[in-house]
Amino acid sequence: MEERREPTGGNFNGGFKEFICEEDFYDEEHHHQSNRHQVSMFTMSPGRCHRLAAVSLALLAAVLLIVDIGLGVHYNKLTDSHLTLDDTERISKELINLQDTYKTAVETMKDARKQLDSEMSRQTQTNWELEHQTKRSNDYKNQMEKVTKEIEAMRSRLSMHSDGCKRCPVGWILMNSVCYYFSLKSNEMKTWKESRDFCQLQGGDLIIIDSQDKENSTVNFLINHQDASQLSTDFWIGLSDSKEEGTWKWLDGTFLVQGYWNDGEPNNLNDEDCAAVYPRVNFFKAWNDVRCGVRRKWICEKAPESMS
Repeated sequence: MEERREPTGGNFNGGFKEFICEEDFYDEEHHHQSNRHQVSMFTMSPGRCHRLAAVSLALLAAVLLIVDIGLGVHYNKLTDSHLTLDDTERISKELINLQDTYKTAVETMKDARKQLDSEMSRQTQTNWELEHQTKRSNDYKNQMEKVTKEIEAMRSRLSMHSDGCKRCPVGWILMNSVCYYFSLKSNEMKTWKESRDFCQLQGGDLIIIDSQDKENSTVNFLINHQDASQLSTDFWIGLSDSKEEGTWKWLDGTFLVQGYWNDGEPNNLNDEDCAAVYPRVNFFKAWNDVRCGVRRKWICEKAPESMS
């Protein structure tokens, strides 16, 4: 072992490094007995240990510098990405304001809902009242119609005049100050001429309908007093065109001014020269031309008689 030592020239540092190298050498010699000669060559380069130590320290310093720089950059990023205390307080205040706004909106919605329910309740009561008033109105209307019919019936039986009380023969009715005879019995059927003869024997003639009011009252009387099974039956009136086809004249010689013909009438089908009236709700379409020899019901009219 003494032959492997190298003079150090009295340098303490050199001896220390030589001691480390010799120790490494002997350790290597302990595990590799067969490579003694190569180790001897290694120990003969004492400056290599200094370079290894310097390189190691330099690498370590570089790694530490890189880590330090990386930590600094990471810290700066964290600082930039995080909020400050002022930002946190501002966001908290905004959140509180939003919560207050939400609560206010909820309360407003509740109040609106209560108001809507109240309005709906009042609307329901209004609808009930409207329904009630409508029912009362309909009742009043029905009562008025009933009273009107009763008044018309009374007028048809009794009419007061300045010169005294007028009356009609038995079987005749007084309506609008005129006596009328309606052949309402089911077995009373005559031709147009026979009907006129009957009226003239009673001091009158077939009815002349020369106004809208008279047409309306005549048709309404037929609807209200005739048997429902005979509503399709027509009645002779004092109108014909037997002297000149198409020229309709009343029995008093006046020309027809306004007629109340049904659609398509008069059509003179099979020589229809006499007129008849039907009990139709639409009295504007209640007339038809009929063959004068056909048997129909009839209506007479005459002036009332004065009571002595």
